[in-house]
Amino acid sequence: MALSDEEFRDLILRAQAGDDKARDCLVENNLNLVRSLLQRFSNRGYEWDDLFQIGCIGLIKAVDRFDLNIPVKFSTYAVPMIIGEIKRFFRDDNPVKVSRPLKELAYKIHKTQEQMLAKLGREPTIKELATEMEIENEEIVVALEAAQTPTSLYELAYQDGGDPIYVMDQIKLENPAEINFFENFALKEVLEKLPDKERNVIQLRFFSDKTQSEVAGMIGLSQVQVSRIEKQALKIIRCYMATS
Repeated sequence: MALSDEEFRDLILRAQAGDDKARDCLVENNLNLVRSLLQRFSNRGYEWDDLFQIGCIGLIKAVDRFDLNIPVKFSTYAVPMIIGEIKRFFRDDNPVKVSRPLKELAYKIHKTQEQMLAKLGREPTIKELATEMEIENEEIVVALEAAQTPTSLYELAYQDGGDPIYVMDQIKLENPAEINFFENFALKEVLEKLPDKERNVIQLRFFSDKTQSEVAGMIGLSQVQVSRIEKQALKIIRCYMATS
């Protein structure tokens, strides 16, 4: 049964306040979304029921985290959450195995880095490390890459003037056709009301799938400035959507 906007809003508020029945109702109402997305992950060697349960976890997270103040449909918000949960399951179930010799080499490299940092007063280059350890540059790179841990999309990349830049701000969507957050928005009229600078940033970021860094280079501003413009534009959009 399709929920009206008022029913959905009420259920979200109740669910996020701890009402399990409201959460169950929202999950039940969106199970077909999980089922439709599972078609993309067929023939992976996993039981359908197992993936369905994982997808439902993503759906529950979407219910718990959905912000009613953001002008986006719940289904649009939930899709990447569900897909992300399933892909996380694949990643965790099939971790990349790093050999013991490679781990030991990475450890030796880090120790050498620390020693050379103290000696040089700066981080040594790959070439300097290779020379010091009497190994090839490529061996340094492979060992360091293998020792890297996965980075969260929400990890802080850097912060300037109180405006945080997260890892997710510096990457593109994996598949714009699969997870396009903004193309489903009914925002054409709202976008036309934005100032030129704000509208340009929003169009480049969410319609042309450019990173903040790429947008900054295209319009001649810093990434921090682009981040601020983007946040301001989204605030304006929320105001227009709330009063429309």
